Amino acid sequence: MAKKATAQKSTENAVAEAPVETIIKETPKTVKKEKDTGWVIKDRVYALKDGLAPLTYTIKSSNIYYFDEEKGYERELKYTVNQRTPFVDEFKGDAQLAHITFTDGTLNVPKEKQTLQKLLSLYHPQRNALFFEFDSEANAENELDMIELEVEALNLAMSMDIDHMEAIVRVEAGSKASKMSSSELKRDLIKMAKQNPVLFLELANDENINIRNMGIRAVEAGIIKLSDDQRTFTWASTNKKLVTVPYEENPYSALTQFFKTDEGVDVYDAIEKRLK
Repeated sequence: MAKKATAQKSTENAVAEAPVETIIKETPKTVKKEKDTGWVIKDRVYALKDGLAPLTYTIKSSNIYYFDEEKGYERELKYTVNQRTPFVDEFKGDAQLAHITFTDGTLNVPKEKQTLQKLLSLYHPQRNALFFEFDSEANAENELDMIELEVEALNLAMSMDIDHMEAIVRVEAGSKASKMSSSELKRDLIKMAKQNPVLFLELANDENINIRNMGIRAVEAGIIKLSDDQRTFTWASTNKKLVTVPYEENPYSALTQFFKTDEGVDVYDAIEKRLK
């Protein structure tokens, strides 16, 4: 029993004294988290920004600095193959410098190379400017979110009434939307929903877009007029003023707000009846 306890204690001491790299290699499939830091020990991938993908690209691995807020001064950084830290002031003995080279725009760094990972993820002055850490899980979540938005937008586009279709398509097509057939409107609407689902959903849920479209159609049909200086809307038949556009405001935005007033509701109803 005493021998068994002694053997167990010796094993525990051996693990405690083993270097971090040794423990990691013994459990290659385990994702570890360093105590109290939140740093996850895992394989990491880095990529050059803006789609850059030269055959090889070497970034600075020495003569770079990181401002340490805790210590209150800049600390020199170097990437080496024989030190456990990228901070020069923590080096022990001679340092063997190494290059940091991206191949075809990416750099795969296994979890065993913690010094390089921390230099690139936490301290390198060019991180997020020249290169970034690629997070496959976050990227997949973003792609899934966009797919879900696209499906939502397409479903809404397929069930939308003709007037709402015209109001949304007009945002990109302008006055041409009034001359489009229902098939043409639906085609352009579906293309917009697929290419830019975020914008499409914003427009589809904008309570003012149909009201604004009614105002534009009324001007195009000659029911109301917008003055040459874009400052006044009037009835075309009587020249009676409906609304004055505030300075530097879009005229159709002002007309939309007018249509939502007590007086404007009656005008809107009259225009709607004439356009049918």
